[in-house]
Amino acid sequence: MRFTIRRAEIADAASIARVHVASWRSTYGGIVPQAYLDSLEETVFASRWQQWLGEQKVTTLVAGDDVAVFGFISGGLNREPDPSDVYDGELYAVYLLEEYQRSGIGRAMVQALAAILRDEGRKGMMVWLLEANSAAGFYRRLGAVDVASREIEIGGARLAEIALGWLDLRALL
Repeated sequence: MRFTIRRAEIADAASIARVHVASWRSTYGGIVPQAYLDSLEETVFASRWQQWLGEQKVTTLVAGDDVAVFGFISGGLNREPDPSDVYDGELYAVYLLEEYQRSGIGRAMVQALAAILRDEGRKGMMVWLLEANSAAGFYRRLGAVDVASREIEIGGARLAEIALGWLDLRALL
């Protein structure tokens, strides 16, 4: 499959929102309360993404072809600084429409973000995800190791969240 990965632009906000909402619904069904998933609105997410992309505080990349955007990834500085200073970068979100998963696009997006973070001087990177999320296997296959865990609340439910990380971004490249 042919695709490109490029920096997101404000004009991509609606496409990113479409991927974001669809991916949450396909990934977190049976994990996150259904009422919460049903409440997600693309227009609300599009507005948020316009703001976030306009602020340019994080790196956001999109994956797509000549027709549409079907995935995105965002990351930057670790939002909860690691006292060891090893995991100074963070992968905030990576989502890919279900029909494009298991095609190498997710791996390519993670590698593209890792290269940018490395070029910005980051050493390592971590990602937080729900423990029940099957993507944990994806990250572990890319060499991530278990770093931490905590409990969070989504839609009124208490859920286990784990952090996985790469000590050296060069291992992803």
